[in-house]
Amino acid sequence: MHQETIREIDIPISQKYMLSIREASAYFNIGVKKMRRMAEDNEGQFSLFMGNRYLICRPKFEEHLQNLMKNPE
Repeated sequence: MHQETIREIDIPISQKYMLSIREASAYFNIGVKKMRRMAEDNEGQFSLFMGNRYLICRPKFEEHLQNLMKNPE
């Protein structure tokens, strides 16, 4: 019997559509705790709770940040 190895595909963060909290935190230079709070507060807008973790939709989060810079609250 020979063993099959599972290969992981390394995709750069800048090319991913969905990011984990840690990846989004590193990419956008926002703390992990702040990123998690933002994801919890904006679920359905740019974040998605999948299984036991939040995923951030990178293009929608970028749009959200652009809107915050135009209209700070």
